[in-house]
Amino acid sequence: MDTLASVSTPTLAQVVAVLDELYPPAWAEDWDRPGLVCGDPDAPVEHVLLAVDPVDVVVDEAIETGAQLVLAHHPLLMRGTSTVAANFPKGRVVHRLIREGVALFTAHTNADSARPGVSDALARVVGLVDLEPLVPASHDATLGLGRVGRLEPPLPLRAFAEQVAQGLPATAGGVRVSGDPDAIVERVAVCGGAGDSLFADVRAAGVDAYVTADLRHHPASEAREQAPGIALVEVSHWASEWPWLHGAAERLTAHLASLGLSATTTVSTRSSDPWSFHVPSPSETTR
Repeated sequence: MDTLASVSTPTLAQVVAVLDELYPPAWAEDWDRPGLVCGDPDAPVEHVLLAVDPVDVVVDEAIETGAQLVLAHHPLLMRGTSTVAANFPKGRVVHRLIREGVALFTAHTNADSARPGVSDALARVVGLVDLEPLVPASHDATLGLGRVGRLEPPLPLRAFAEQVAQGLPATAGGVRVSGDPDAIVERVAVCGGAGDSLFADVRAAGVDAYVTADLRHHPASEAREQAPGIALVEVSHWASEWPWLHGAAERLTAHLASLGLSATTTVSTRSSDPWSFHVPSPSETTR
């Protein structure tokens, strides 16, 4: 039997159905807005570009590579809006996508809660095993936000931070650390994206370190005061979520194949990290 002859190109509606099965909208937080943003459900999808942010440089890449669909982690229209006029950045993205025939689908906190999800990918690239949710979902304790795992082998904090930096894409901000550089790290919590709302859960998890992004001054300071034994490892928001894209691409391809459908998937090579460069403090090189 010639199996290649039975493989066909999916429509956007078929790809969306697969994505909704992989990352059910019901798993998203109440405030979130994942799903299909624009696109013709009947249009064929031969090429899917996966990216963290639906921004201009990603749209450029989608057009250049001939993608018919951008699968992004972050929603484009998170809050209510009364206009998508092209003289506003988000409106310009919508106009460009529609004009070029490129659909946009986003999987946000539903992809965070999924297993494997965003934090699973982050945990794996920084060296963790035996993963479990940091904040189990009420409907299924195997799902939820963040992950807790074991670092194998255990490492001093400085060495662990260096391993984190090596596992993630390079960014201008690099990796910032709060804690004793010689303290041994074995049990670790991670949360892809902004994670300072989960400090109480991190303390309850009894970890040695917490890897996340976007740590604000006061929550971070208070977290260290309340639990000085828990080191903080802060990374770029974009970098912390980027590892998920590869696994999402593989799962989408495999699920389509099981339905006799085929589409090329590509992970974006364009950084949407907002920071351009880093200037070391004069004493930084002596630390």
